Amino acid sequence: MSDHHTNPAPAPTDARKEGRAGRNVLVTGASRGIGRAIALAFAEQGDRVAVHCASRPEEAERTLRRLPGHGHALLRADLGEPGAAAGLVAEVVDRLGGIDVVVNNAAVNTPHPPESTPYAEWRRAWESTFAVNVFAAADVSYLAARHMIGRGVGGHIVNVGSRGAYKGEPDHPAYGASKAALHSLGQSLAVALAPHGITVASVAPGFVATERVADRLTERVRAQSPFGRVASPEEVAAAVRYLASPEAVWSSGAVLDVNGASHLR
Repeated sequence: MSDHHTNPAPAPTDARKEGRAGRNVLVTGASRGIGRAIALAFAEQGDRVAVHCASRPEEAERTLRRLPGHGHALLRADLGEPGAAAGLVAEVVDRLGGIDVVVNNAAVNTPHPPESTPYAEWRRAWESTFAVNVFAAADVSYLAARHMIGRGVGGHIVNVGSRGAYKGEPDHPAYGASKAALHSLGQSLAVALAPHGITVASVAPGFVATERVADRLTERVRAQSPFGRVASPEEVAAAVRYLASPEAVWSSGAVLDVNGASHLR
């Protein structure tokens, strides 16, 4: 089940076919941080945004109120629950009139270092992490892609992955593994969906200055990049918005590093 709040929306139009803004965009995990910045980036160019949250509805409401334009919606769904993705996608289609862009940003990240985590907690961390970071992203992508195929006008899917898929996450191994799986999912879908005019790409940020990791942004962390800082949420959002643009069609299948040269591969 998901609950929603919707601003008055204009009649949906086939904006993508007309080559202009005004698309319908679903951003999962958009209550704060990177998700909020992504929602703002699309709204600022005239798109209608479905702001998804699993918890923190007050913060999600603040995100919604900050979005310029009209026709935005707030939808709440626990993507860790089986079947939640189907309800979410159906409500986005109902409230916005369709889906042109999906940004899979929702993620969970529970510490579980192998040397100190009891086995039962280890198993729970892997199950809960993959439920949201991989299975829900796969379901949302599948359901949105089927909708896009049915409309016959193409679309864009962008996954928010992580540098941790390559650099390693010793205290959060399930998170690193889930982001590697998300990158691979995007590449597989890029090949499968290209004949339908649907692009799929991923970004792989390093540390980003968000509320979730504020206590971890030490000078040592900032020094990982030769720029001497971490990314802003807006820098990640700009990369996501580019990958969802008509100009980025030939980047379908790519995993774009957004880590300030802190990890090169």
